[in-house]
Amino acid sequence: MSNAQRIAVIGAGSWGTALVKLLSSNNERVGWWVRRTATIDHIRKYGHNPDYISAAQFEVERLAMDSDIHAVVRDADVLVIAVPSAFLKATMEQLDPAELKGKTVFSAVKGIVPETNQIVGEYLFQHWGVAENDFGVICGPCHAEEVAMERLSYLTIACQHRAKAEAMGQALNGRFMKTSLSDDIYGTEYAAILKNVIAVCAGITVGLGYGDNFRAVLVSRAIQEIERFVTAVHPIARDINEPAYLGDLLVTAYSTFSRNREFGNMVGKGYSVRAAQLEMNMVAEGYYAVKCVHEINAKLGVDMPITETTYRILYEKMAPMMEMRLLSDRLA
Repeated sequence: MSNAQRIAVIGAGSWGTALVKLLSSNNERVGWWVRRTATIDHIRKYGHNPDYISAAQFEVERLAMDSDIHAVVRDADVLVIAVPSAFLKATMEQLDPAELKGKTVFSAVKGIVPETNQIVGEYLFQHWGVAENDFGVICGPCHAEEVAMERLSYLTIACQHRAKAEAMGQALNGRFMKTSLSDDIYGTEYAAILKNVIAVCAGITVGLGYGDNFRAVLVSRAIQEIERFVTAVHPIARDINEPAYLGDLLVTAYSTFSRNREFGNMVGKGYSVRAAQLEMNMVAEGYYAVKCVHEINAKLGVDMPITETTYRILYEKMAPMMEMRLLSDRLA
C-alpha cells in the first residue's frame, strides 16, 4: 500500500495473524482489531500471538492493536476481514454501515455467512452498502502455518478495481510471498468455500483408511464439481486450473495443516461432529459451508455428489463408511 493508504486487519485467528505478519513486514503501521485485551498485552510483551501460530514473530512497534473495533476501522482506509464466517455477522454488527463508507474492504474469510447463505462479498454488498469496486478477496493456496514458518507461498488477490488489487498485492508481497491478480470476486470466494467441503470429505477418507489412489480420483472429480457450481452461480470465463481454484483445493485436501481435513479425519475415525469440534478447539469452515452450499444448491440443482455425501455424513448422521462406498461408485 502507498503511504497514504492505512491498512488494518479485523480478526486475530490463524489467518488474521498470518496476514498481519505479512503486512507488517511491508508497511510501517498496520491496524489490528484483537478482541481480547489480554492477547494484545501478550503480543506487546512477547511479540507473538499466544493463541494462534505463535511461531509468527512481530515487530510490535509496527502494530496498532486495539480491542475497540470502531477505533481500528476509523483509522484505516483499507480493511482486511479475517474472522471465521460463523462469527462474521456478529462482528460486523458491532459497526454502523456509515463507518465503512469510502473504505476498501478485502475478505480473507473462507466460508459462507450462515445466517444469510451468502458469500462475504454478497453479504457486504446487500447489507453494508459496500460497492463491488471497493471489495476484494484474498485467497490461496496458502496455509497460515507455512506463512509463520516463512515458507514460499502464493496468494491470489481478486478485485474488479485493478489498481486496488495491485496495491494489496504490493502490501503482501515479500521474500517468501508472491501474489497474482484476478477479477473473479465471485468464483474465487465460492471456490474457497467448496474446497473446505472437499477437504472435510478427503479427511473422512483418511480416517476410514482409504489410500492416496482413491483420494487422487476424489480430488480430480472435486475440481469438476467446483467448476460446475461456480459456473452456475457466476458464469464467466475462468480457468479452473489456476492456483486460486485447483491449487487451493489441492493444498487444503492434502495438507496436514488443513483443519478441515483434520476435522474430516476425526469424523472418519468415529468421532461425532461435536466431539471433533471440541477436540480441535478451532473452526473448520467446511462444516458450516456444506450446509449452506446444500441449501443453495437445492435451488440450482448442480450435480454435486461429493458435497452431498459430506452433507449426509455431517448433518444427517449417515455412516461414513457406507456413504463413501456409495460415493466411490459415483466417482468411477
